Amino acid sequence: MGAAEHDRLLDTLAEGVLTLTTSDSWRSQLELQCRFHRYSFNNALLIGVQDPEATRVAGFATWRMLGRSVRKGERAIWILAPVHGRRVPEDDGEERRPIVGFRRVAVFDVAQTDGDDLPVICSNLEGDDPSACFEALAGRARAIGYSVELVALPGTTNGDCAFPLRRIRVEVRNHPAQRVKTLAHELAHALLHEGGGDRALAELEAESTAYVVCRTLGLDSSGYSFGYVACWAGGGPEAVAAITSSGTAIQRAAAVILDGLDPSTDVAEAA
Repeated sequence: MGAAEHDRLLDTLAEGVLTLTTSDSWRSQLELQCRFHRYSFNNALLIGVQDPEATRVAGFATWRMLGRSVRKGERAIWILAPVHGRRVPEDDGEERRPIVGFRRVAVFDVAQTDGDDLPVICSNLEGDDPSACFEALAGRARAIGYSVELVALPGTTNGDCAFPLRRIRVEVRNHPAQRVKTLAHELAHALLHEGGGDRALAELEAESTAYVVCRTLGLDSSGYSFGYVACWAGGGPEAVAAITSSGTAIQRAAAVILDGLDPSTDVAEAA
């Protein structure tokens, strides 16, 4: 597949993200995110120790506002919330409330609740991998010096790429189609992002590359990729501009992945 076809797929991705981010489901997702707090490193550790499987936690009242209720008898997850003192003037002329201590606060994971479904804009793919795309991509990973492991990962993590270890891990409990998409995403990280940099840009580039690779291999990942890119790139024209500005890097990574597939496989023939 040439650069022109890659451009066409990136245009399709941009259009899909733009449509999603002007929809009611996107607005519902933004409202949902406002309800959930981002927890400190220490609180994330506390949550993980008490419930390693926790994915989304909130207080009793927040769950009620979201149309869900904590089931009777569920054990709370305890975190620390700051206690603020009276406002005091700072050197810059502003008044702020200093933290004077911490108090224990009870939260509950979504798995401990019942009620209305939460809005979802990024759904894991379902289905099989009839063309053995995963093994073809794993071979590509090995060719650039990375091992690939199918393992059970914590929480909602679908995969990760450890640069120092030259290792890619993929969540084994996902459907084969999702595993293919995840491996393509992590391969893009391996090719583009070892030096670090902007996390949001890295995720946009990796998922956009995965979208191009998967579509080329006959797998439609739009149900996952549109929402994932939107979450990292923002909505509307901002996301489209980000995809366009990274087009060269995305095309390069997709070409390296696809051109390196074993030409004797059905996957390469389909590409």
